[in-house]
Amino acid sequence: MLYQRSSALFSEAKKVIPGGVNSPVRAFKAVGGDPIFIEKAKGAYLYDVDGNRFIDYIASWGPLILGHAYDPVVDAVTEKAKKGTSFGIPTEIETELASLAVSMVPGIDKIRFVNSGTEACMSAVRLARGFSGRDKIVKFAGCYHGHADAFLIQAGSGAVTFGSPNSPGVTRGTAKDTLLARYNDLESVRTLIQANENEIAAVIIEPVAGNMGCIPPHETFIRGLRQLCTEAGILLIFDEVMTGFRLAAGGAQEVLGIKADILAFGKVIGGGLPVGAFAARAEIMDYLAPEGPVYQAGTLSGNPLAMSAGLAMLSALNNDREVFQRLAEKTEYLHRGLAACLEKAAIDHHINRMGSMISIHFSSAQVIDFDSAAKGNNDKFKRYFHGMLREGIYLPPSAFESYFLNDALSYEDLDRTIEALGNIISEI
Repeated sequence: MLYQRSSALFSEAKKVIPGGVNSPVRAFKAVGGDPIFIEKAKGAYLYDVDGNRFIDYIASWGPLILGHAYDPVVDAVTEKAKKGTSFGIPTEIETELASLAVSMVPGIDKIRFVNSGTEACMSAVRLARGFSGRDKIVKFAGCYHGHADAFLIQAGSGAVTFGSPNSPGVTRGTAKDTLLARYNDLESVRTLIQANENEIAAVIIEPVAGNMGCIPPHETFIRGLRQLCTEAGILLIFDEVMTGFRLAAGGAQEVLGIKADILAFGKVIGGGLPVGAFAARAEIMDYLAPEGPVYQAGTLSGNPLAMSAGLAMLSALNNDREVFQRLAEKTEYLHRGLAACLEKAAIDHHINRMGSMISIHFSSAQVIDFDSAAKGNNDKFKRYFHGMLREGIYLPPSAFESYFLNDALSYEDLDRTIEALGNIISEI
């Protein structure tokens, strides 16, 4: 495939946009080479500016669960845009989408819309701190909750030490209130709770990790985490920006059978437009301004375009809940086909999967947390990524990202993907 126009556009972009991209993973730094620039998309396919077509496995990093340019979403946004794009004043559609979301997700009474997953997680933590009167939070190595200062923290020298910033611009004052635990390791959480008794407001976690590849939680871990939080009076926050309305109508909570205290949403709830949300039972949500003392605001929050896209998307999912099973079956089919190719070639690998999320790790060991994910062979991943790209398969350009399947993918598309891996297997 030729990418001449994409390369030229990337050179131009770097002159006026830092790194040439507006989100770092798009720059292909993790895999090398120049990114491709997309002109349009429809269904399961991306079309770049050089006329190449790709089977898409990122679905705009998750929200396009029914495929690109899904007609009901496009129609809803188009009609709403004709009446105005934003007012900064309440509209009826905000309540319609809120009511539908609350009816689909267990354990929540109220929801507030924001403009991104970062905003949702940031606001969820602020609400937890305001409600509990405590300052510290626990997060997990490898879980990404957006780029708010409190989340850009790496571990100190031991499990009980304060974190330190791992991005310039994040102050040590902020870092000292973020404690780092290990995913799928309940003892690391227990140690932190014991060392910081009555100081921890919340534990925030991706219930199914998607930012170190797809890593499902051990059942004993996620149930034990719920119990620890309940016993210590700590609020459990599920970051369901990726998993909400994707793994099931009720998200990871429904699949895992665990109820969190606060949920953060994004992706699917906006149908492809910028959106986020956080939700909880009324007792917690009523701490938000204007009813309560915890302040949070946004001029474009609940804007009619995002709300119309989200309402069309969630309505479609609510009316056809079999879509989640169809997607899980397609993902399992892809898993088996890819695994067969890799096993036949005797290439060390481990594939993680849950629902419509999946990732390949070029490692012989099971991948259960950030440390085990980091042991994967990145050189093999780079060759795999670029080989698949040449074959017309667009995968996440990082070994630390989950794939997201969409319902527009046909079994012919899945077979073509498996065939593509067979064509390049000798290069890996």
